[in-house]
This record gives sequence, structure tokens and C-alpha cells, in this order.
Amino acid sequence: MLDAKRIRFYLKVSAAYLFFWIFIAFVREPKSSYLWALNEIWHGIYIFPLMYFFFEYTIPELSRKKILRSIILIAIQLFLFSFVSHVWREFGIIFFIHTPFSTLSSCQQVGYQFGLSLFAVFFFGLARHIYNHTQLKHTAQRLKIEKQEAELNYLKSQTNPHFLFNTLNNIYSLARDKSNVAPESILRLSKILRYMLYETSGAFIAVEQEIKIINDYIELEKLRYDDSLYVNFNYNIEDMKQSLPPLLLIPLVENAFKHGVSETRANPFVDIHLEIKNRHLNMTIKNSSSGIAGLDEVKENIGLSNLRRQLELLYTDYDLSVKQEKMQFISILKINLASHV
Repeated sequence: MLDAKRIRFYLKVSAAYLFFWIFIAFVREPKSSYLWALNEIWHGIYIFPLMYFFFEYTIPELSRKKILRSIILIAIQLFLFSFVSHVWREFGIIFFIHTPFSTLSSCQQVGYQFGLSLFAVFFFGLARHIYNHTQLKHTAQRLKIEKQEAELNYLKSQTNPHFLFNTLNNIYSLARDKSNVAPESILRLSKILRYMLYETSGAFIAVEQEIKIINDYIELEKLRYDDSLYVNFNYNIEDMKQSLPPLLLIPLVENAFKHGVSETRANPFVDIHLEIKNRHLNMTIKNSSSGIAGLDEVKENIGLSNLRRQLELLYTDYDLSVKQEKMQFISILKINLASHV
């Protein structure tokens, strides 16, 4: 079955091959360039089917295990090319299409056409090699992108349930204690669920939407604590409409509550500062912690690990650092939003 894409490729290469010889004719014989050009056009008409047949049917039949057979096959093919080229030339002369400029004998003409056939094979072979190499690179790049997208989707599918399970556990604690704020918690959770289901399916969302979900999550968490919990969330955003991957910042906020505030007995706090200016995002989160600086090794949970991998897949210029200080944990995220891959 003929491949339309391949046929278009050989037609384009044939046109380039023909243009090359017409250019040579104009440079070599400017006075009779018109006749030379007509000769080359006549010569170039049969180049396309011959080269297509040679590279798409003869070359695939070659085998390293049968080297002698392969060499003979190529030699016969080139001889046939040369003979057909000579016959085609004679037809052109008969019909006054081809103008003979030499008085070579038939054998000499076949030898001359053999040289032209070798050049044609080299010309088409080089073009075909470049084309195949380019297609291979494009295919490899596409597969790489598809693999990265699949991994990114997998990470999101891990992060979202992880986030929801933690939130449901919080509501369960309130319900078990028969808290009066349990109904409000369920209401806020429904808003978060609606957001996750209907507004995070795309590759990007506006920053203002991400800030809204962070605020909703903070309010949901605050319901679990009394007035002893101090939460500060301030932001300085140059353009609230600029885009971010959905739920990119939530893991850091969630980490501050789940692995910080919830494990702190005295003076729990979360301090969040977000700034986006000139397409550079800077987010710093400080939260109370029972850890001791320099003694406790920072072990990243699934939320932070997934976030780090997502950043690797999404951006080329970013930095995520976490450190344990005396009675507080600090997360710092910096992203050049213009470096999105």
C-alpha cells in the first residue's frame, strides 16, 4: 500500500533534485540554458518513480547476512537505472524534447548515465536519511512528552485523593467530637470538591482561583482549632489573571497544617506569603513545629515528593527548599513561570 506521506516526500526531493540540475545548467551554459533546463526536466520526470522504488522496495530487501546478494541487487538496480535513463534520453531526442549536446556512443552514454544514477542515489539517500532522522527525533520527543504527561496525570491523581482523604479525616474528627462546626466543614469541603472536579481539568487556571482554593482550605482547617491558632495569608500578585497549573501550591499549605500545626501543642501558627512579579513566583510558608533545628532530618511526605516531581516536569527554572528550624518549619518555593516546558 502506497504511503501518501512518503510520496509527498519523494516528490519534494525530486523537485529539489531537478532545481539543482537546472541551476547547474544556467551557470554552466547560460546561452543555451533554456535547452539545458528542458533536458533536465525531461531527465527528472522518471527520477521520482525510480528513486521511490529503489529506496522503498529494493533497500528494505537488503540483508547483512546475504552481502553478496545485496551487492548484486544494488548493482543490477543501478545498471537498470542507467539503461532506462539512456532509453529515456533517446525517446526525448526522437520527440524533439531532449537536445543532444554530446556525441557519445551508446555505451559511453550508459556509463555517463550510470554516474548520474549514482549521484541521484546519493542525493535521495542523504535527503531520506535526514528526513528519517528528523522523524525519529520528533517521534521520540512526542513519546517523551506523552510519558511526562502520563506521569504528571498520575501524580495529580495521587495528590488529589491524598488531599481529600486528609480533609475527610479532619471532618471525621469534628463529627466524632460532635462539633457544631461539622456541618460547615462539610459545606466547605463540597466547595473544594466542586472546584477540583470542574475547574482543575485544564492545564492552567488563573492565580485568583488558586488563591481562592487556598483560602477555602485555610478556613476549613481553622474550624478544627480554637482561637489559639494564628493563621496569616498575605499575597502580592501583579496580575491575578496570569496562569498557574491547578492545585500546584496546595501541597505546601496542606503540609503546614497536617505535619506542622496538628503536631504542635503550644502557640500553633501558619504564616504564608505569596508574591508573583514579572512572572516570578515566590512563596514562603512558616509553620509551628515540634522539631529541633539540626537534629531532625527533614523527611518529605507524599505531598512534597509529588510536588517536587511535578515541578521537574512542568518547569526548567524553579527551586523548592524545606528546612527545620527551632520550633518552626519553613518551606520556600521559587518558580520562573516563563520557564514552563
